[in-house]
Amino acid sequence: MPDIKENTRPIGVFDSGVGGLSVLIELRRLLPNENFVFLADQLYVPYGEKSKEELVDLGIRITDYLVDQHDIKMLVVACNTSTCNSIAELREKYSFPIVGTVPAIKPAAEKTKTKTVAVISTPSTSKSQVLQNLINKNCGNMNVVNIGCKNLENVVEEGKLNSAKVNNLLLKYLKKVKGSDVDCLVLGCTHYPFLKENIKRILGPKVLLIDGGYGIAKQTKFLLEIHFMKNNQKRVGETLYLSTGNPVKFSRVAAELLKHPVSAKTITI
Repeated sequence: MPDIKENTRPIGVFDSGVGGLSVLIELRRLLPNENFVFLADQLYVPYGEKSKEELVDLGIRITDYLVDQHDIKMLVVACNTSTCNSIAELREKYSFPIVGTVPAIKPAAEKTKTKTVAVISTPSTSKSQVLQNLINKNCGNMNVVNIGCKNLENVVEEGKLNSAKVNNLLLKYLKKVKGSDVDCLVLGCTHYPFLKENIKRILGPKVLLIDGGYGIAKQTKFLLEIHFMKNNQKRVGETLYLSTGNPVKFSRVAAELLKHPVSAKTITI
């Protein structure tokens, strides 16, 4: 059983950018005593338009960095696109627990009354076999509207959530959902929970929005417990923010999204 000192080692969390902060919010809420290292790979954003080979390479480079420089005890891939394309390779290479992020198709299938659900995600996730497998497994007798959203990830990165550009993209991609039988919309990219209010304005109260943030936090807690890795310190844990891109820009946007000051450091993977 690991000693208490070892349990204070941080949990690594990464995404292509600020989207993974929606997962970090849930992780910190459920695991307030844990330490986290959040890495935004903004030099290579957007992930949603990259090939599987590129995503596997980036996932390994990021994880190697987090292991070598921060001695992480666990990893949360806070990115649907990276999970759908590289989680199998990461789990094969590393021995510590790795939690992925996949579109919350199962909860949507359980909650829909009209048997019609929609999922919005990046183009890469939309076309992935992982998403198709989730749909096949959970939505046998249902109608699933699968929408790949080019550029939506990028506008969240800019932090201008209420801009005309955001609104125009959402109107374009939600056209198939608005006025249809869809009663559950899966937010299949960790950037999209930050657009919930905008989406609600377009679709109204009849469509339930579902994202995987809380489920990811619950799975992380479960794995920490069964592997005896929980941080037993009594004080609130710390979070270190890193970006492969512009740390000033990341800090500004992250502070807006998290509602508290953020100071990120720049790193190279």
